[in-house]
Amino acid sequence: MSNELNGAPELALEWHRAGRGAVLATVVETWGSAPRRVGAQMVVSGDGQIEGSVSGGCVEGAVMVEALEALEDGRGRLLEFGVSDGDAFAVGLACGGTIRVLVEPVGAVLNEKVLADLVLARSERRAVAYVCDPETGGGALVSDGFVERFRMDRSGVEDDGLFVAIHNPPLRVVIVGAVHIAQALVPVARIAGYDPIIVDPRSAFGSEARFPGETILDDWPDEALEAVGLDGRTALVLLTHDPKLDDPALHVALRSEVFYIGALGSKRTHAKRVERLQADGFSDAEIARIHGPVGLDIGAASPPEIALSVMAEMTEVLRKGA
Repeated sequence: MSNELNGAPELALEWHRAGRGAVLATVVETWGSAPRRVGAQMVVSGDGQIEGSVSGGCVEGAVMVEALEALEDGRGRLLEFGVSDGDAFAVGLACGGTIRVLVEPVGAVLNEKVLADLVLARSERRAVAYVCDPETGGGALVSDGFVERFRMDRSGVEDDGLFVAIHNPPLRVVIVGAVHIAQALVPVARIAGYDPIIVDPRSAFGSEARFPGETILDDWPDEALEAVGLDGRTALVLLTHDPKLDDPALHVALRSEVFYIGALGSKRTHAKRVERLQADGFSDAEIARIHGPVGLDIGAASPPEIALSVMAEMTEVLRKGA
């Protein structure tokens, strides 16, 4: 799912149902230094309103014209544009490139029910892929297959010529323990595209003053994690050093689909953690999911450096696997 307009399908459905007409334009292929990544989307209404971007401003006007024509004749189309070096420089790139954009009028080509199902899946944090012929549009949703594309958030054209648009839920990181490292990890996580959630029943730690504007849950960790709902797009980082807080969180996380579990502490602390979990009935394979001590071994000393090492390890696990 592109960050260019996270609400593109939702907006397209809203405009279509309001009777304004809606066209969804999606980048399906790029060459060179294309201004937007594959999967970036733009929505055009029947009265000419544009939201989102497929090229950072280089070809939006031309796409809008084609979109309005597509709305009129009820046919999808694949557009190809060469972005000149001058236009690319204007949007912050050193050189130009070529992009292909699929234009799909909602209703006539992009089935309203398919779009509604996509919007529903996104609201329920279910990963789905929209698969279609890039020449004509009008595809279907699938939730199986395309393992590598889902893991890498990488939309694109398959060897058989079909276009696959990946719609992954936003990444989240649940941080148990509102400590100094958490104060450094939250902004790093935000920069990397994660929505942070801080869990700490100790009100002196998890305060608005220490984490302004952030989501803070003051419940016991296991209750908080059950409420949050752990899935394959969620990472868990335990920073308390306190078994009374860490262990209940681990009991929930180890039986969930979270893609990353990291726990702060020395090797000795982690060995004791392993013993407790074994005594609680967890298998060696389940316990092996925990990255402890947390973070890549980069010699990190300060809280910001530890936060950097944690984010690096989370990224490695997300993109390369455990």
